[in-house]
Amino acid sequence: MTTAATNEVHYSPYDIELNADPYPMLRRLRDEAPLYYNAEHDFYALSRFSDVSKALVDHDKFSSGRGGILEWIKSGMEVPPGIVPFEDPPIHDIHRKLLARMFTPRKINELTEKTRQFCSRSLDPLVGGGRFDFVADLGAEMPMRVIGMLLGIPDDDLEAVRDRSNTNLRTKAGRPLKLSSERIQHLGDSYAAYIGWRAEHPSDDIMTELLNVEFQDETGTTRRLRRDELLIYVNVVAQAGNETTTRLIGWAGKVLAEHPDQRHELVENRALIPQAVEELVRFEPPAPHMARYVTRDVDYYGQTVPEGSVMMMLIAAACRDDRQFPPDGDVFDIHREPRQHVGFGVGIHYCLGAALARLEGCIALEEILKRFPEWDVDLENARMASSSTARGWDSMPALIA
Repeated sequence: MTTAATNEVHYSPYDIELNADPYPMLRRLRDEAPLYYNAEHDFYALSRFSDVSKALVDHDKFSSGRGGILEWIKSGMEVPPGIVPFEDPPIHDIHRKLLARMFTPRKINELTEKTRQFCSRSLDPLVGGGRFDFVADLGAEMPMRVIGMLLGIPDDDLEAVRDRSNTNLRTKAGRPLKLSSERIQHLGDSYAAYIGWRAEHPSDDIMTELLNVEFQDETGTTRRLRRDELLIYVNVVAQAGNETTTRLIGWAGKVLAEHPDQRHELVENRALIPQAVEELVRFEPPAPHMARYVTRDVDYYGQTVPEGSVMMMLIAAACRDDRQFPPDGDVFDIHREPRQHVGFGVGIHYCLGAALARLEGCIALEEILKRFPEWDVDLENARMASSSTARGWDSMPALIA
């Protein structure tokens, strides 16, 4: 089914035509069907900010423990320990506390100058060339470099690591994500060699810390992480850090091209860049939806969602809800009054790497605008990523004035 085939309210993460520009339909969902049911794929969906933000923190009714994406929950496959976004308390709290130690303000601030230097090395050769691809030339490269610095992965290996990470999320256009127990069990295998190396050659990086950290697990036992847990942890850090920031930089190119007056303000006043990054995340959230398993019957708008259902939390819809972002959530405005959004999630599953993503986004925008204050995107040659779990660009080429 495509949006062209019906005038009815319709939402599907697999609808290619819809996902090219989902916002008119997301507005209709908020206004006409705030609780929506998709019979074809058997899931419910919430779209209003108040409903989504409350449901995301209610892990008693909406469990993450069976996965956070529709395909995983539907598969019924067990979630390996250590995939923190797919866990509920108390195990979630134990694992998240371990990872939180790796994303301290000190560690993030130490990356500032290295990140800026990488941006300079990437962008300087492009000055005067007339073209610049926000994703291929920077957005797909910088996040993995930064994660590599955190984890301690050699630069020469980062492109292969990034490509393997992306493969976990990519699908054929309009198709569900393919999952298998074997594939899930081997999610972290790409990092086995690095963990073995760091065990023999410790350094000041996250991988070394994870190898040596002691913690009290859910049974009350004080121990170190098992090898299988380590592999999953490193995979989670690498994949989360890569995807979100890549999408953010791609959307920055498109959205600021469509709002040249606001782009000019950023050129003239760099102090506006942090709030511009926040508005970009609200306006085009890299993760447009999250899924939860419904643990008991719940009622919304006179309808009962039965236990055992899948509830999709439509992040992209909630982030543009006029009720939370008046007068018009569909307007991009870097001067918008700061209000809570859910572009980075909320509650116990709030994105651990949000501070790092903000830092990378701000530095990238500063360095891009310093060199390229004017651009027009080449949408005919832009290429949207094929994924049912994220929304963004594999290529966003721009013509530089």
